[in-house]
Amino acid sequence: MREFRERRRDRTRVTIRRRVLLASAVALGTLVSGALPAATRVEAQAADSASRKLVFEKRITGRSLFSKSLGISPTGLVFSQNMMYRHNVTVFDRTGKLVKVIPDTVDLKKFGIPGKSGLYKGSPVEVAFSPNGRKAYVSNYQMYGKGYSRPGNDKCAKGRWDKSFVYRIDIPTLTIDQVIPVGAVPKYVAVTPDGSKLVVSNWCSYSVSIINIYTGATLKELPVGRFPRGIAITSDSTYAYIAVMGANRITKVNLRTYATSNVKGAGTSPRHLILSPDNKTLYVSNNLANAVRKITLATGRVRTVVSGKRPRSMALSADGTSLYVVNFYSDTVSKIRTSDFKVLQRLNTKGVHPIGITYDPVTRRVWVANYRGSIAIFQER
Repeated sequence: MREFRERRRDRTRVTIRRRVLLASAVALGTLVSGALPAATRVEAQAADSASRKLVFEKRITGRSLFSKSLGISPTGLVFSQNMMYRHNVTVFDRTGKLVKVIPDTVDLKKFGIPGKSGLYKGSPVEVAFSPNGRKAYVSNYQMYGKGYSRPGNDKCAKGRWDKSFVYRIDIPTLTIDQVIPVGAVPKYVAVTPDGSKLVVSNWCSYSVSIINIYTGATLKELPVGRFPRGIAITSDSTYAYIAVMGANRITKVNLRTYATSNVKGAGTSPRHLILSPDNKTLYVSNNLANAVRKITLATGRVRTVVSGKRPRSMALSADGTSLYVVNFYSDTVSKIRTSDFKVLQRLNTKGVHPIGITYDPVTRRVWVANYRGSIAIFQER
């Protein structure tokens, strides 16, 4: 843990504890006048996210980091997926303190995978969490070990590439307790809000795997087109939107019938998707177009804004008023007001090639993964 060095601004642990207490009180409906210190009660009445300023707070570095993506669990643990460059997942608490480094080495035979013996390594890409916060699901770009000789790549044609796995991590123990077979080069993962299904985009299989989360069995592997990536699921767990990046298309999938349809206005190279809290608006990062778009799903109306060079991943504030976007070649994070789709801020990420991002609703912190081995944390004030 000593290898991680943090540069802190003037934020105290007292403030964070107050915000955690505040968020818990609001969630439980127990916040009453006089229940918390006056300073905290003022925070409860503060303006929405779009009215705040994003300020750099600290930077985390370390030999275990080469972060491709970030995700925060419902219990407040931040997971960094470090690909084949570090072969691990690093876990932090919400203050930035390292909790554990989880190696991606598994014994596939012990997990019931036939024809496998010995130890295998993965390459963690993205993470999603069960609604109860007890499980994390991590996709592996490819596997390393005996029998894996045809890994896919980012420019793969559809073919007989090695298939891979999603690891399930038990959050209380931070250990891998299940491996789930999926397609070739699985990238994005998403769990339905009802906790019943796992949806995985298989980049080189040109498909999406829909998994029964209780059994780990594949319910359906659905062809969707070239290079599927981002996934957004409606709050009623009925529909999934899939960014089919190589086909310049967004596909809507009925998760009960597996019927599909196309969404108008996808733009060029749609990469990441986020639904607004009311499910009426779909936000899209268009990587090659250097833009982010806002699609009103009922009408097909599209608004776009230039975010920066090669916008990749996005995060949304808890109140839905701010969209945060990392711009890979600009080395910046943009804050966009969702109401009028105006860029409010562009901030340097204190690192090279920002690619992953997550938002902590309790502390109002934005975490940014810089691909070259650092994490930047910003505070909304």
